[in-house]
Amino acid sequence: MNAPLSLAQMANEVLTTADGAAKVSLSRRHAAAWFAARKQDPCPIEIGTANPPLHPARPEKPELLNPRDVPKRKPGSEAGRIAMLHAVAHIELNAVDLHWDIVARFSHVPLPIGFFDDWVKAADEESKHFGLMCDCLESLGSYYGALPAHRGMWQAAEDTVDDLMGRLAVVPMVLEARGLDVTPGMIKLFQQAKLTQAVDALEVIYSEEVSHVAYGSKWFYFLCGRDNLDPKEVFHALVSKYFRSPLKPPFNEEKRADAGIPPDFYWPLADQIKPIAGV
Repeated sequence: MNAPLSLAQMANEVLTTADGAAKVSLSRRHAAAWFAARKQDPCPIEIGTANPPLHPARPEKPELLNPRDVPKRKPGSEAGRIAMLHAVAHIELNAVDLHWDIVARFSHVPLPIGFFDDWVKAADEESKHFGLMCDCLESLGSYYGALPAHRGMWQAAEDTVDDLMGRLAVVPMVLEARGLDVTPGMIKLFQQAKLTQAVDALEVIYSEEVSHVAYGSKWFYFLCGRDNLDPKEVFHALVSKYFRSPLKPPFNEEKRADAGIPPDFYWPLADQIKPIAGV
């Protein structure tokens, strides 16, 4: 009888699967297998190690363009709403790979098993989110791959390929935190268009993304504490190193706080001065 795949090998299988639907299906199966195994003592699935690809496998479509070359569409039009859902689907598929990549790429680092639990759960939820977005696109007569998409989504993973703290600082605590800032406005646009399926899907994504950002801050603080480092100073240094532009207000301070990120982490990195309350 063959030994079960290690968790790192499971992650690598997802990363090397190109088709979007097949990728998220495999992601969900591996997540379910992991959590079923975690209920056993001892857990029959080892963390293991893997040699993940620098770039995950991708479907032939969508065509990937530089951010400035992705066509802009008016958000209030039907074409604009389809483009917005397509962009979210692209973000979610990249997030599936980002979360499995942190499992595979840093499986050699001595970490509590809860670290891996958190990122497998996040990958599973991102897989669900991608499916929700695909369903919304189909309801509007479109599909993932029908439009070009942003090629820069994986840059943060490449830049932090050997730096776990840098990965945590930039991916969940900057890029995913940005989702907390912009999603409420997207929900409002789809409410105005009376597209309840999209509203419901985006509300699921919004509620679950808080946890994904929180996983990032939780393990970032853990690593800083283990090395007796000041989290705020380290965060500022790593974001300045790996994120090549200022952070853009307005910030969703309430949800960022729920995710463990205080204002003095991000306002000093913003492209404008923090407004004074009451002024």
